Amino acid sequence: MDIKQLEVFVAVAKYKSFSKAARELFLTQPTVSSHIQNLENDMQCILLNRNSKSITLTDSGKVLYNHAIIILNDCKKAIYDIKEYSGKIEGSLNLVCSSIPEAFIIPNFLEKFCKKYPNITLTIDHCDSNLVVPEILSERVTFGIVGSKKKHPHIKYSEFVHDELVLICPKSLELPNENGYIDIHKLKDLSFIMRKDGSGTRNVIVKALNSSPVPLSQLTTRANVESNSAVIEMVKKGIGCSFVSFISIEEMAKRGEINAYRIKDYSFERNFYFIHSRKKIFTPTEKKFLEFFVDYYDIRDEEEDKVINSND
Repeated sequence: MDIKQLEVFVAVAKYKSFSKAARELFLTQPTVSSHIQNLENDMQCILLNRNSKSITLTDSGKVLYNHAIIILNDCKKAIYDIKEYSGKIEGSLNLVCSSIPEAFIIPNFLEKFCKKYPNITLTIDHCDSNLVVPEILSERVTFGIVGSKKKHPHIKYSEFVHDELVLICPKSLELPNENGYIDIHKLKDLSFIMRKDGSGTRNVIVKALNSSPVPLSQLTTRANVESNSAVIEMVKKGIGCSFVSFISIEEMAKRGEINAYRIKDYSFERNFYFIHSRKKIFTPTEKKFLEFFVDYYDIRDEEEDKVINSND
């Protein structure tokens, strides 16, 4: 058994696929299969179930996986400590975001982080808010940023940015309003471009409207689309109206490219959350990222400090 075999084994277990593990590790699929076969021969047991559409761990595989994570993290820590001793902090980590944080929040943070740690490489993936938690729990990624919160005993949520959703309309459509606020019943007269199920934006819209006199079911939906940018472009083309994050259209509204309104007497506010697993043992590079993120956004609570200090 060697470190490379363990690295390949963990990748296959995380992605439940030989081909995805091969892409992640920049190896050929036959090489991945060979590493797994050699590892099973060394351990004299079967580690992976291969008789289903996705790869799963056997009971022996689960035992080895827990040890492998610790071993690989220790190896990373050793490398990190040596690099830090020589004055060079480097490594890699991954982050998954929903669309708004990816485009409008994280870039500002990364500008500062990358200047301080130019030798840390980041992989940033995008998926809907509802899918970020499974990615964290499976340990395919370490950190996530989402626009809606669903309680889970193994997920730590840290609120760090406040936002609100506003109604946007084509610049040719001006609605009767009082200082930018419209009556909620006016929504029945409009056609909407909605985000698809799974997005944090849609979750907020559904929750807010379904507790109002105008539930989502009473609105006319012209299209359901996946991305925030697609929604905005379709509204600008006059296809319909929509609710979007204010931080994503603030400058467009100032330039008069679209009209933006708030709903009188109803709140469409929300928060963005930085999340990670409570059970995760952070590598030194991941811990450095966590500490920088907490300081940058002034996230201060006893639980977060406990998470950081537990890895000292």
